[in-house]
Amino acid sequence: MSSSRPIAIVAGALAAKSGNGGHAWSRVSIALGLRRLGFAVVFIEELAGATTSERDYFERVCAQFQIDGSLVDRKLSYELVARADAADLLLNIGGHLTCSELKRGPRVKVYLDDDPGYTQLWLQARLLDGRLDGHDFFFTFGENIGLPGCALPVDGITWRPLRPPVVLDHWSPGGQLSEGFRTVASWRGGYGRVEADGHRYGQKAHEFRRFVDMPLLTGHRYEIALKIDRGDASDEELLRSRGWQLTDPTVVAAAPDDFRAYVQGSRAEFSVAQGIYVETRCAWFSDRTTRFLASGKPAVVQDTGFSSHLPTGEGLLAFTTVDEAVDATNAVERDYKAHSAAARGIAEKHFDSDKVLGRMLEEVGL
Repeated sequence: MSSSRPIAIVAGALAAKSGNGGHAWSRVSIALGLRRLGFAVVFIEELAGATTSERDYFERVCAQFQIDGSLVDRKLSYELVARADAADLLLNIGGHLTCSELKRGPRVKVYLDDDPGYTQLWLQARLLDGRLDGHDFFFTFGENIGLPGCALPVDGITWRPLRPPVVLDHWSPGGQLSEGFRTVASWRGGYGRVEADGHRYGQKAHEFRRFVDMPLLTGHRYEIALKIDRGDASDEELLRSRGWQLTDPTVVAAAPDDFRAYVQGSRAEFSVAQGIYVETRCAWFSDRTTRFLASGKPAVVQDTGFSSHLPTGEGLLAFTTVDEAVDATNAVERDYKAHSAAARGIAEKHFDSDKVLGRMLEEVGL
């Protein structure tokens, strides 16, 4: 590693999410984006008791993208601590890095909140065990947090907006087109429902149920690479009975290349959002959707408040009601070529990693 290049530590989960190609892209994109901007990047994941398959997945992904990765269990190498001590930046995704020996060294420490709503409500409930402590700046994918209309607590933290970055070179437009709309989803997400101030916030399952009749209402094809528990067999049957096509994400989207092929083989995206994102109007935006857009795939997605900050109506179409969702999918099919071009244009203007991460670096003084 050349000493002339500034060092960035990117911390997050990769092995812990093995078999989830979309999640891998969310971490890889940040590491590759910072490398494009001149940083020597070290990706660190803390994972006690990692299994052989988890380690293999971590090593395969890092090797594929030539990322200098370290999977930390308990014993720290002198070399890794020295790199952290010499680092100019720590970008700590979700506060994943907790090891004080690695956190203390970097000159600028940034906390990145990629689960807006959960983070703020858990912080208010004192459930985060000091994960936000020791950081200099706080960025969030919830662009409305701290603004009027978003009731999420901030607890004295200045949350700065950051959009999910996509490295455009890895997501060129084109590819074979399937019929209809696709997405990749987890039925309930990684967390249980959150309750605060007497309100119990919903999950993605609750939003999908609201729009379950889309195939019947439009006649279009809707496909989900869906992770759904056996306990939700009745929901799976409901989706199938309404005409949804379901496929196994561990087959079509487990590795980064598989996920990319599934996205780029689509015609367009249709997806709802986690209920908590919708109900809090935090303006969360999906990193998955940025990859559809970058691939020239129009995206019809549920509005979380992002329509106040991003251009919608062509390429990116936001909906809040069933009627709006029907109109949006029909609009894409009526003039697909224009929507496809607009989708790529939105990615270039608003999600290009050079621009997104470049602005973040300016804000933190690097």
